[in-house]
Amino acid sequence: MAFLGKQVDAARATLSRATAIPFLVRFGVALCGLIAMTVAWPSAIVASEWDVALVLVALYPAVAPRGRGATVSALVVVVGWIADTAGFEDKIPLWRVLTIATLLYLGHSLTALAAVLPSDAVVTLDMVGGWLARAGAVVLVSAVLTVVALGLSADLTGGAFVLATIAGIACAVGATVLIARLLQRA
Repeated sequence: MAFLGKQVDAARATLSRATAIPFLVRFGVALCGLIAMTVAWPSAIVASEWDVALVLVALYPAVAPRGRGATVSALVVVVGWIADTAGFEDKIPLWRVLTIATLLYLGHSLTALAAVLPSDAVVTLDMVGGWLARAGAVVLVSAVLTVVALGLSADLTGGAFVLATIAGIACAVGATVLIARLLQRA
């Protein structure tokens, strides 16, 4: 019981020293997680008694950004997406795909920022704005490429589709090997 008292005292001390910008970054992590959970999971589950568990999983990376919370939260979002599209046989509208991808990326990026940003740090909005501008550029480019790829995939059928799929997998494997070799050199 004494351990729990020490943890509560440490949390109070941290909250009393917290500044606005690190708090807003963590709030952004929580908001991205909550919206991603809501969009990914079937509405029947979101409106049920499971909503408390989903909220806790979505908030976990905001509370403890240095741990595995972002990974766990992202995996739960993906499981919800699979459950909704495969289990409930919902249609797959483009806006849901882009929203989930955007929120997962922004949540991951903000979690990385929150992990290195002490809760009592004095930071300007320019630093966070630059961070968000770079993340927004990545989201925009990937959304445009997704729409283009989906447009091309509608034109590809049969052998051309298989060839394009194999080429895409080969590019992904090649990029992974390249990154691994560059990391070994460093």
